[in-house]
Amino acid sequence: MFTRRLALGLAGSALAAPALRAQGAFPTHPLRLVVGYPPGGVTDIVARIIAEPLARALGQPVLIENRAGAGGNIGAVAATQAEPDGYTLLVGTAAMYGVNPLLYAQSGVDLVRDFHLLGTINDMANVLSVNPKRLDVRDVAGLVARGKAGGLIFGSVGNGSSSHLCATLFQRLAEFEATHVPYRGSSPAVAALLAGEFDFLFDTTATSTPQIQAGTFRALGVSTATRASALPQVPTLAEAGVKDYAVSVWNTLLVHKRTPAAVVARLRAGFTAAMDAATQAKLRASFVDPLLVPDAELDGWLAREKAVWTRMASDSRLTVD
Repeated sequence: MFTRRLALGLAGSALAAPALRAQGAFPTHPLRLVVGYPPGGVTDIVARIIAEPLARALGQPVLIENRAGAGGNIGAVAATQAEPDGYTLLVGTAAMYGVNPLLYAQSGVDLVRDFHLLGTINDMANVLSVNPKRLDVRDVAGLVARGKAGGLIFGSVGNGSSSHLCATLFQRLAEFEATHVPYRGSSPAVAALLAGEFDFLFDTTATSTPQIQAGTFRALGVSTATRASALPQVPTLAEAGVKDYAVSVWNTLLVHKRTPAAVVARLRAGFTAAMDAATQAKLRASFVDPLLVPDAELDGWLAREKAVWTRMASDSRLTVD
């Protein structure tokens, strides 16, 4: 029987047809995926893992473009200035969401305001490591004791980065101070710790685990509330005696807020297809965990996580210098 509900359904299908055709027409040429960090760091690694299956899902190449500097803000600015046609994507980080609006307020970029969240990619811990050839401590308590004696130096992957904030929070909760030396990304920071240029580093499982497995770094603790799957033998900082310490680091995929709705839908569908079992296995093989937040829960998840990172940045009293 031809009911009113059926009539409304047919009318809705007719109205949706142009949008579906628009989705089918996109993309017609390669896309670029902007990474606001240097090659070799976790954000770059994750971007390269997701680019290949995303290209297959969309039927066009997805080209990585590293625009490093200012804690990812240079890449974010470049993505906001691109044509809002869906052909420029951005990999977001926890620090870019919660720290950069405070640290680089004059840039006028805010990831929540300026981008659609297509989905989450991965979750991971930052690992607190030392080079035992420079600082031969066996556990977090030993590091804290040395820290309270004074004179320690810590490195980070950049001012305002998750690496920097994790170290700052650690010092505040453990009640000691060390001198900060920022580097331009994870690769140079890891190389500097290998060379014994400073005493301790917070860096992601993706880039620290190989050094820990090789024995060149000694892992003392992980930042997350539970142990990292890549390093199950390493205690959490809370387990190691730093009460209330729990910080998770993550990446997201973004597109310009003014991108047409049909194109956003096409990108979301492509990204969902790209995050298949094979991609998840590649992420785990790179020592990070896939993070699959359902679309209906994305806004709430992001609001909670952004608040955590904004509070950390505010408490740390970060400055650009």
